[in-house]
Amino acid sequence: MPDNKERVLITGAAGFLGSHLCDRFLKEGYHVIGMDNLITGRLKNIEHLFKREDFEFYNHDVSKFVHVPGPLKYILHFASPASPIDYLKIPIQTLKVSSLGTHNLLGLAKAKGGRILVASTSEVYGDPQVHPQTEDYWGHVNPIGPRGVYDEAKRFQEAITMAYHTYHGLETRIVRIFNTYGPRMRLNDGRVLPAFIGQALRGEDLTVFGNGSQTRSFCYVDDLVEGIYRLLLSDYAGPVNVGNPSEITIGQFAEEIIKLTGTTQKVVYKPLPTDDPMQRQPDITLARKLLNWEPKVARAEGLKITYDYFKSLTPEELNEKEHFSFEGYARK
Repeated sequence: MPDNKERVLITGAAGFLGSHLCDRFLKEGYHVIGMDNLITGRLKNIEHLFKREDFEFYNHDVSKFVHVPGPLKYILHFASPASPIDYLKIPIQTLKVSSLGTHNLLGLAKAKGGRILVASTSEVYGDPQVHPQTEDYWGHVNPIGPRGVYDEAKRFQEAITMAYHTYHGLETRIVRIFNTYGPRMRLNDGRVLPAFIGQALRGEDLTVFGNGSQTRSFCYVDDLVEGIYRLLLSDYAGPVNVGNPSEITIGQFAEEIIKLTGTTQKVVYKPLPTDDPMQRQPDITLARKLLNWEPKVARAEGLKITYDYFKSLTPEELNEKEHFSFEGYARK
């Protein structure tokens, strides 16, 4: 170890959240090892780090055996498709990365004597019958529906993580992430914020699924990363909601995007996808108590930063419809 820094492994490092975590841990003085198979991640998100001696990158699928030489203090498992377009196109890979991948990384953490934080999701609550969602709510999930490949993969991920904690005494942390946004999101990933902004920038109508009454709660990425960092360093092994409790309907959100972008396009309505949750709002009482954390960035401020990022994209990036490449990737 030429830099003698404590080392952290971040999987999904070339993705939206993973790349921001790489930035944060480098800023905190760690030697960061990023790992990603690039099926949804992009090297562009971390290319600014390649010249650094305290950053290295492994192009690897964590669903296969994971070997990292040398000590590891922390592992952050953020490898996974994370939007409906992603996991509906690659359902088997989605299931494997949160099951086999999590098993591999828990084993690695055990072998290294390190602490692991896994990225769970508000999707473990499914289409919730409790509002807002608290960590002790067990959820309302259709295991065989189109979203089940993601929802159940993350529920299994939590279960096996807690099993390693209780059986092996492994130091584990579980973050349940609610809707997050910011620079480096993919415009074509199907989530509502980049979809609306992308449509506005391309001069297309904004597409709302359902009647627009369903709700979401959007957390700016810097706030989320701060919550994750505090949770990693805490002494709490149970799941913790990290998100912004400021709730808004999709219809209202579309109007905010129209005002922000100045688009003259109209809103068009399409049928609601199967099992799409009608309400999504985190109860962050636990995060406030345990981590002394709550979001700081107002939605108007975060949206402007995010919009400025999307405006900086090239015309090719703005009009890109497909990112997945299965070249060299077995469809097993």
